[in-house]
Amino acid sequence: MRAIKRTRNLRTIGRGLLLAGVLTLAWSITALAEEDTSRFVSGTKINGVTVSNLTVAEAKAQIETYFSTEYQLTIEERDQKTETISGPAIGYQVTVSDGLDQILQSQNEAGRPSGPAIDNSNTLAMEVQYSQEALKGRIQELECVSGDQVIQTCDAAVSPYVQGQPFVIIPEVQGNSVNLEKLTAVLEAAVNSGNTTVNLEEAGCYDTVTVTAENEQLKALCDTMNQCREMTITYQFGSQSQVLTGETICTWLQGTADGQIDVNYDQAAAYVKSLADQYDTVGKARTFSTVSGKEVTLTGPYGWQMDQAGETAALISMIRTGQSQVREPLYAKSGASRDNDWGNTYVEIDLTGQHVYMIKNGAVVWDAPCVTGNVSKNYTTPEGIYSLTYKETDRILRGAKKADGTYEYESHVDYWMPFNGGIGLHDANWRGSFGGQIYKTNGSHGCINLPPSKTKALYDLVYKGIPVICYN
Repeated sequence: MRAIKRTRNLRTIGRGLLLAGVLTLAWSITALAEEDTSRFVSGTKINGVTVSNLTVAEAKAQIETYFSTEYQLTIEERDQKTETISGPAIGYQVTVSDGLDQILQSQNEAGRPSGPAIDNSNTLAMEVQYSQEALKGRIQELECVSGDQVIQTCDAAVSPYVQGQPFVIIPEVQGNSVNLEKLTAVLEAAVNSGNTTVNLEEAGCYDTVTVTAENEQLKALCDTMNQCREMTITYQFGSQSQVLTGETICTWLQGTADGQIDVNYDQAAAYVKSLADQYDTVGKARTFSTVSGKEVTLTGPYGWQMDQAGETAALISMIRTGQSQVREPLYAKSGASRDNDWGNTYVEIDLTGQHVYMIKNGAVVWDAPCVTGNVSKNYTTPEGIYSLTYKETDRILRGAKKADGTYEYESHVDYWMPFNGGIGLHDANWRGSFGGQIYKTNGSHGCINLPPSKTKALYDLVYKGIPVICYN
């Protein structure tokens, strides 16, 4: 009888549990059916903002209002220090354009789970607007940027030049300064994404020492800089010279940069310019002694002209070696001789005497009468010091092109030797006489007309670059 009674009790308990389960399931289904699926479940956070039980429109307003009024970026620094940048201080505004509907739909499709054990945090892209100028201004005001407690981190470096004292290595300093460019980029990224915390150490914003006093390359550079104190660079300009002393060189040294001695470019360039001002001859007046012994003062594009940019770079490279040197500078234009520019081989054109001379190794080896530019028509051949551009045979010389497509003149010459743009020496078989006063009223368009019987011999003697000197 006891066994039968126990069995009946177990059956009664089982029926009760089954009934309770059915009732619980029915209640859950009823509750889910009755819950408002147009609202986010309890515990929902979007970009850190609580939107529990809010509709999509209400959540949008809640998020946008929070960020425009309460957003604050906390900056975690060393030694547990923190600073903040508030949203209102930089005109911070956000716009939630889309994505909320998808989050709500996902909650509904998942059965709208909620409760302490459920993570209903979500991240949503937002359109962010703020004043970049205001943010940069606020960054400049941060204690970690401009505070009194900032210690600048510095690499080890070579000391500045002090007259009479050797260069030495100044040890590195590991401070707490931040890299402003990196800091600005990190904070801008945080603000653009709506983050509320940035750790400067983790973000790599602090300056770090990259070169210590034990760096072997730095030691070698210091030794080279001390060699610069004793070095000289001697520039040769023909029979003249200019010496750059180590004392002057050392005033240009600015320590080291990118693993080499840092030479002040502007000071080196100014020195090279001073050499050019003193020794360049292009465009400057020079005295020329003619065949007749007469001295005339001439200028012109022929002569010596330093390549200032190239020589400045070469000078800096020489200084970095620490070794004394003797050199000629780099030239953009060069003459035949450093003593008188044209040397002892050149073409001489006497515009007044209407005569051309070929001087080779100081002696007249060829000469002929000529006809130069027509003075009466303002075609006067200009005087000056030039050089032969090139030489060519069998050439058609043409004047200016006219409106009808023809040219002012077209003349065939056997030998063409230009030296001043379109002005050159050539044979003129259309002339019966040369020299005298012909040029004043019946001269050329500026060229040097030569007797055909004499021109080939001159053509064979001249070469590209030979000086051509015209004078009155």
